[in-house]
This record gives sequence, C-alpha cells and structure tokens, in this order.
Amino acid sequence: MKALLAALAILTPVPAFAAALEGEAQRQPINWVAILMFVAFVGLTLWITKAAAARTRTASDFYTAGGGITGFQNGLAMAGDYMSAASFLGISAQIFNDGYDGLIYSTGFLVGWPILLFLMAERLRNLGRFTFADVASYRFAQPPVRSFAAVSTLLVVSFYLVAQMVGAGQLIKLLFGLPYAAAVLIVGGLMMLYVLFGGMRATTWVQIIKAVMLLGGASFMAVMVLAQTGFSLEALFARAVEVKTQAAIADGASAGQAAEQGRSIMAPGNFIKDPVSAISFGLALMLGTAGLPHILMRFFTVPDAKEARKSVLWATGWIGYFYILTFIIGFGAIVLVGTEGSYLDGDGGLRGGGNMAAIHLAHAIGGNAFLGFISAVAFATILAVVAGLTLSAASAVSHDLYATVFKRGEASSADELRVSRLTTLALGAFAVLLGLVFEKQNVAFMVSLAFALAASGNFPVLILSLLWSGCTTRGAAWGGTVGLLTAFVLTLLSPAVWTTTFGLDAAPFPYSSAAIFSVPAGFIAIWLISLADRSPRAAVDKAGYAAQRVRAETGIGAFAASDH
Repeated sequence: MKALLAALAILTPVPAFAAALEGEAQRQPINWVAILMFVAFVGLTLWITKAAAARTRTASDFYTAGGGITGFQNGLAMAGDYMSAASFLGISAQIFNDGYDGLIYSTGFLVGWPILLFLMAERLRNLGRFTFADVASYRFAQPPVRSFAAVSTLLVVSFYLVAQMVGAGQLIKLLFGLPYAAAVLIVGGLMMLYVLFGGMRATTWVQIIKAVMLLGGASFMAVMVLAQTGFSLEALFARAVEVKTQAAIADGASAGQAAEQGRSIMAPGNFIKDPVSAISFGLALMLGTAGLPHILMRFFTVPDAKEARKSVLWATGWIGYFYILTFIIGFGAIVLVGTEGSYLDGDGGLRGGGNMAAIHLAHAIGGNAFLGFISAVAFATILAVVAGLTLSAASAVSHDLYATVFKRGEASSADELRVSRLTTLALGAFAVLLGLVFEKQNVAFMVSLAFALAASGNFPVLILSLLWSGCTTRGAAWGGTVGLLTAFVLTLLSPAVWTTTFGLDAAPFPYSSAAIFSVPAGFIAIWLISLADRSPRAAVDKAGYAAQRVRAETGIGAFAASDH
C-alpha cells in the first residue's frame, strides 16, 4: 500500500492527493481474503486478455469476436453484461428496505427480454454487423441515422458508465480498504487493458466468468437463507414481517401501526406510490433493455440468427433465475441482517450505506471467507459491465462516425481498429475523471436516465425501422432525437435530479421517471415526420423496405462469422 501511495505521489501533480489517499487508507479496514480473491480474478482475466489479443487482428475480431461465440456462451455473457452491481446490490437493498415493491426492478429488467427474443434477435443478427446503427440505418441515408445512433450510444453509455465507476469506487473503498480514487483508477486501468488488447473476445470471457461467479455466489446465499426457515418461503416472509413489526415498535409505533407497517412489506406502495410513476418506471426498464447499445452489440458476436435466438433464451433463463435469488436474498437480509446490531450504524441504518444489505448477508451466512468472495464478485461485476459499455461506445465512434460518416465507408480495417483503441483510451480517462468528480453525488438517477434514454431514443428507431415500411431517414434521425431530448430534459426536471441532486425547490416535472411521456414522444415524432416527408430520399427509404424484410427474415446476405 505504501508503495502504491508513493507512486501516486510521484505521478500526481498535486502532492496533497497522495496524502489524502494515505489518510483515507488508514481509516479503512483491509479485507485480505477479498483482496486475494480479487487479485486471483484479475490475474485470470489478464491471462484471458493476453490469449484473446493474439486472435484480435481485424475490426470484426475486435468488435464481435469474429462472430464465433456460441449461443450458450453468448447467453451467459449477455447475462453477465446485464447483471450489474446495481442489480445484485441495488435490488436486494430495495427489497430489504421496501419488501415486495423491490420486485418492480426485477420485473422491469426481465420483461424486456421477450421483446428482444420475439421482435428483434433474428432481425438484428441478419441485418447488423458491428453495432445497432447497422440495423437502424440499413435502408436509410447513412450519415444522419448513424450520427443519431452514435450520439445516443455515447449519452446512454456515459450515464451508465459514471454510475458504475462511482459504484466501483464506493464498493471497493468499503470492502477492500482501498482509497476511493485508487479504486476508480484500478477499474479504469483494467477496463482499458481488457478492451484495448482483447476486444470483444476478452470482454466476453470476463463476462462469462463473472456471470458464473455471481450466479454461484447468489445461489449459495439463497440456499443458506432458506435453510434458516426450513426451506419454506412462507416462513421466511412471516419472519421478515415480524422483524419489520418489531422494528416499528422499537421506533415508538403503536401495536396496530407496527403490525400494519410489518405487513406492508408484502404489498406494493412502499417504494413508488403513484401509478403514473410506477408505469413510467416499469416502461423505462422494460423498453430500455431492448435499446441498450452494449446489449444489442452482443447479437453480432454469434454466427447466425439461430444462435442469436439461443443467446436470448439462455440469457433470459439465467437472468430470471438471478432475480428470483435476489428476492430471497433481500428478505433474508431483513431476517438475518436487520436483527443483528453489528451490521447497523448508530441510527439503525446499514453500515456502509443502504446498498450493503447483500454484502452484510454474505458475512452473516459465510463469515469473512464468503464475504471476501462476494466482494470479489462485486468488483468483477462492475469490471465486466464497464468493459462492455466501453466497447460499445468505442465502436460507435470508430465504426459509425469515423468509418461510415467521415470516411464514407472507405476506411481500412486497420484504421478503424486504431481509432477504436484511441477512443477506448479517451473513454477510460473520461470515465475515471467523472468517477472522481461525482464521488459525493447521488448518481442513482444516472442509471434510470440511461434506461429512459435508451427506451425513448434507440428503441423507437429500431422498432419502426424494422417493422414499418413508412419510416424514413428524417423520421428516424429527427424523431429519435425528439424522444432522446424529451427523456433527458424531463429527467433533469424530475425530483430525483431537480430537488435531490441540485437542491432546488419543487421539481417542475413531478414524476420519478419520464418514460411514460418520452417513449410516446419518440414514436409519435418518428411517425409524424416520416408521414410528412415527401423528399426523394423518403421514396428510396420506403422502397427499400421489401429487400430489408427479406434479409431480416431469411438471413440471405447476412454477414458470416470470420474464419479463424
């Protein structure tokens, strides 16, 4: 640790930075089991990156692993990409606090996958090559639609990335005893190594390993929780209600009020209280899933449409199973963590913050060894998601903007690969900087904003370009922009940002999520602008739908996997 601090003192132009790190490090307990497991994971994934680098020679290798990932492997990688630290720690913590209402996250995150399976998976694989912009712009003029897609990707990825980096810093600061700034630098550095040298192949295997670790750890936690109640869910829920009732009595509530508060965790209404916000929030999570660029990019890593469908089936199964586990873990935390004073601070809240329910539960059922394993899994989770986000943003800049818009398809594979790697370096530095700047800020809204942006911009453009023959270049580019900006502006005006983050008075937009307004705005804008478009280009766009549909449905002419 002292060597690390000395190196930072030499490399950093502000000497006080290293001094601050040293003081912070001295205040934090060090979990050596977690650090050893973390080092083992990093060593394994760096070895995978080295092996993947030897097979990453072309743009196709870098972006999509040459299209050679199987459906089962890609399904696990998709699940690993999707099961973020927010899912594992955030959902279980929400259930710990509000009970049944925490399921809105699980349900919203999961139900977007059938949309991907039945409406998009096969068409995406048949029409695309590297990014979802390949699909959205298939029959349209390339510059306008690809420019919109690139800007949308960078916005979604930026907000998602900031939340992950800040989450990494706070988690590792608590669990590993490392300073916040050092944790952010480590995540940023490892992320750049994985993406720069291994590309999609290394990122895929990091995500697969992380998914197996997370599913295994969560399964063990759920089994150990159920073992406490004779493997009876009814008994688990009854004990959770009793714990919440006793906590209410301890806070001074009457017996009747305490009983009502205890029973409330088995009913909706504790988390989101008005129906408009509930519908809007669920809509953002559901449709945002089908518009996340780093998830859509994974459809191009498999050889054909059959494997794309198989990917979604496997991913849906793993993710659904995982969300069942988080429900058990959340109620288990109420029973085992909420009744143990060593996990609570002086005010009765969780030590380390509200998101630490699953972490404390790991210690309660498995001691320091299992706590170390879950700590390493949490770090691996963030690392895998950040790598996938960075790769999707780098491909948007190099493939959609540089190769297609600026070079008009004349860029060589080597030039495109070089731009992508330069973009990765810039994104890594940018992510570290934002992680440091937003350390003290409430960044929970950034995740919901990322989903709302994806649902309001990317999703309407994809669906209407795939399924409506009347969609035009102007409609897709300008209509998608309307949806994107509506989501962005309304989220800034919502209570989560206007009041909680900016500290201003009553928010102009009263609801917690903008999706119920911004998603229809995106669809309606695309429809109206396309109907009003009488340009020569519009006629070409509409005439090209028949050929697009043949390729989307049959796969004739689709890009094949690379021959390795």
